[in-house]
Amino acid sequence: MIRINLLPFRAARKKENIRRQVSIFMLSLAFMLIIFFYYNSRLGNKVDSLNANIKHTKTELAKYNKINDEIAQIKKKLSNLKKKVAVMKTLEANRFEPTRLLDVMTQVVVPKRMWFTSLESKGDKVKINGTALDNKTVADFMVRLEDCGLFKEVDLKTLKRIKGQVKDLKSFTISCTKKPVINSKSKKKLENAKAEK
Repeated sequence: MIRINLLPFRAARKKENIRRQVSIFMLSLAFMLIIFFYYNSRLGNKVDSLNANIKHTKTELAKYNKINDEIAQIKKKLSNLKKKVAVMKTLEANRFEPTRLLDVMTQVVVPKRMWFTSLESKGDKVKINGTALDNKTVADFMVRLEDCGLFKEVDLKTLKRIKGQVKDLKSFTISCTKKPVINSKSKKKLENAKAEK
């Protein structure tokens, strides 16, 4: 009978299997390292891109913050200018107020029957102190004040009898509230609104 020794063949086969497994492990390890380095470089590129984007955004933000500061300063200056213009308009509207008041007073006074002792104007309030010959003269004066169009409220505060040399006189104090001044533009708007109704 012929005997064949298969041990060297099995050992060689075993060595071949081990060599194959080691080479597959090494190849898979190399492949995993390549994949790891590829993803690492890709993530590094993304991080660099995002950092560059953040840097660009920060420079843009600084630029826009500077522009916003300039806009805020311009708005502040504009607000100050609007306040100044409003004050100037108020001054312009009230420039002729004292003359207008005195002109109205000279027109509504009852001639030769009364006279003023004082006239005081503060804001929209006017206080008139005067002397008249009788109660009817004071009443006529109040009616004239109401009809002149300058005042919306006319109130008699005091009416006293004072002794005169020839006959008794009446001392009076009247307080009035002025109507707001209507300029020509707002007057036209008011008339147009009334016409539309």
